[in-house]
Amino acid sequence: MKLREEYTCPLELVHDMIRGKWKPIILWRLRLGATSLAKLERDIEGITQKMLSEQLKELMDYGFVGKKTYEGYPLRVEYFLTEDMGMQMLEAIKIIQRIGIQYMKEHGMECDLIEKGVVPE
Repeated sequence: MKLREEYTCPLELVHDMIRGKWKPIILWRLRLGATSLAKLERDIEGITQKMLSEQLKELMDYGFVGKKTYEGYPLRVEYFLTEDMGMQMLEAIKIIQRIGIQYMKEHGMECDLIEKGVVPE
Protein backbone atom coordinates (compact mmCIF):
# COMPACT_ATOMS: atom_id res chain seq x y z
CA MET A 1 0.00 0.00 0.00
CA LYS A 2 1.36 3.36 -0.94
CA LEU A 3 1.24 5.96 1.80
CA ARG A 4 -0.25 9.35 1.10
CA GLU A 5 2.01 12.39 0.99
CA GLU A 6 -0.04 14.53 3.40
CA TYR A 7 -1.59 13.68 6.74
CA THR A 8 -3.67 15.61 9.22
CA CYS A 9 -1.71 14.07 12.11
CA PRO A 10 0.70 11.21 12.89
CA LEU A 11 -2.19 9.03 14.08
CA GLU A 12 -3.67 9.14 10.59
CA LEU A 13 -0.32 7.95 9.18
CA VAL A 14 -0.06 5.02 11.60
CA HIS A 15 -3.70 4.12 10.95
CA ASP A 16 -2.91 3.84 7.24
CA MET A 17 0.14 1.68 8.02
CA ILE A 18 -1.83 -0.93 10.00
CA ARG A 19 -5.30 -0.56 8.54
CA GLY A 20 -7.18 -3.52 7.22
CA LYS A 21 -8.53 -6.77 8.53
CA TRP A 22 -5.29 -8.71 8.75
CA LYS A 23 -2.37 -6.50 9.82
CA PRO A 24 -3.33 -6.15 13.50
CA ILE A 25 -4.10 -9.90 13.63
CA ILE A 26 -0.70 -10.75 12.12
CA LEU A 27 1.06 -8.46 14.59
CA TRP A 28 -0.93 -9.97 17.48
CA ARG A 29 0.05 -13.51 16.41
CA LEU A 30 3.73 -12.54 16.13
CA ARG A 31 3.70 -11.59 19.83
CA LEU A 32 4.14 -15.32 20.44
CA GLY A 33 7.51 -15.28 18.67
CA ALA A 34 9.13 -15.77 15.30
CA THR A 35 7.34 -18.15 12.98
CA SER A 36 7.12 -19.37 9.40
CA LEU A 37 4.70 -18.25 6.72
CA ALA A 38 2.99 -21.66 6.77
CA LYS A 39 2.51 -21.56 10.56
CA LEU A 40 1.13 -18.01 10.38
CA GLU A 41 -1.32 -19.13 7.71
CA ARG A 42 -2.47 -22.06 9.87
CA ASP A 43 -2.81 -19.89 12.97
CA ILE A 44 -4.81 -17.08 11.34
CA GLU A 45 -8.16 -18.48 10.37
CA GLY A 46 -9.49 -17.26 7.03
CA ILE A 47 -6.35 -15.63 5.61
CA THR A 48 -4.98 -16.81 2.28
CA GLN A 49 -1.27 -17.29 1.62
CA LYS A 50 -1.38 -14.53 -1.00
CA MET A 51 -3.01 -12.05 1.38
CA LEU A 52 -0.66 -13.03 4.21
CA SER A 53 2.39 -12.50 1.98
CA GLU A 54 1.13 -9.09 0.84
CA GLN A 55 0.35 -7.94 4.38
CA LEU A 56 3.70 -9.18 5.71
CA LYS A 57 5.52 -7.31 2.95
CA GLU A 58 3.77 -4.07 3.89
CA LEU A 59 4.44 -4.61 7.59
CA MET A 60 8.11 -5.21 6.75
CA ASP A 61 8.22 -2.09 4.55
CA TYR A 62 6.92 -0.04 7.49
CA GLY A 63 9.40 -1.58 9.93
CA PHE A 64 6.96 -3.50 12.14
CA VAL A 65 8.02 -6.99 11.04
CA GLY A 66 11.39 -8.48 10.20
CA LYS A 67 12.31 -11.56 8.21
CA LYS A 68 15.15 -14.00 8.79
CA THR A 69 16.22 -16.52 6.15
CA TYR A 70 18.17 -19.58 7.24
CA GLU A 71 20.63 -21.29 4.93
CA GLY A 72 20.22 -24.90 3.96
CA TYR A 73 17.68 -27.11 2.35
CA PRO A 74 14.79 -26.83 2.60
CA LEU A 75 14.87 -23.05 2.75
CA ARG A 76 13.52 -21.78 6.07
CA VAL A 77 12.18 -18.27 6.66
CA GLU A 78 10.82 -16.79 9.87
CA TYR A 79 8.92 -13.57 10.49
CA PHE A 80 9.15 -11.66 13.76
CA LEU A 81 8.22 -8.36 15.40
CA THR A 82 11.03 -5.82 15.17
CA GLU A 83 12.53 -4.64 18.45
CA ASP A 84 11.63 -1.00 17.88
CA MET A 85 8.45 -0.34 15.91
CA GLY A 86 7.07 -3.88 16.06
CA MET A 87 7.23 -4.09 19.84
CA GLN A 88 5.84 -0.56 20.22
CA MET A 89 2.90 -1.43 17.97
CA LEU A 90 2.34 -4.60 20.01
CA GLU A 91 1.91 -2.45 23.13
CA ALA A 92 -0.75 -0.40 21.34
CA ILE A 93 -2.52 -3.56 20.15
CA LYS A 94 -2.51 -4.93 23.71
CA ILE A 95 -4.40 -1.83 24.82
CA ILE A 96 -6.90 -2.29 21.98
CA GLN A 97 -7.30 -5.95 23.01
CA ARG A 98 -8.08 -4.94 26.61
CA ILE A 99 -10.68 -2.43 25.42
CA GLY A 100 -12.29 -5.15 23.28
CA ILE A 101 -12.40 -7.55 26.23
CA GLN A 102 -13.94 -4.90 28.46
CA TYR A 103 -16.58 -4.03 25.86
CA MET A 104 -17.49 -7.68 25.32
CA LYS A 105 -17.83 -8.28 29.06
CA GLU A 106 -20.02 -5.22 29.52
CA HIS A 107 -22.29 -6.28 26.64
CA GLY A 108 -22.93 -9.88 27.66
CA MET A 109 -20.41 -11.43 25.29
CA GLU A 110 -18.22 -13.12 27.91
CA CYS A 111 -19.20 -16.55 26.58
CA ASP A 112 -17.69 -15.59 23.21
CA LEU A 113 -14.43 -14.71 24.97
CA ILE A 114 -14.34 -18.05 26.75
CA GLU A 115 -15.25 -19.94 23.55
CA LYS A 116 -12.33 -18.28 21.74
CA GLY A 117 -9.95 -19.05 24.57
CA VAL A 118 -9.57 -15.45 25.70
CA VAL A 119 -9.45 -15.29 29.46
CA PRO A 120 -11.53 -12.32 30.58
CA GLU A 121 -9.57 -9.99 32.84
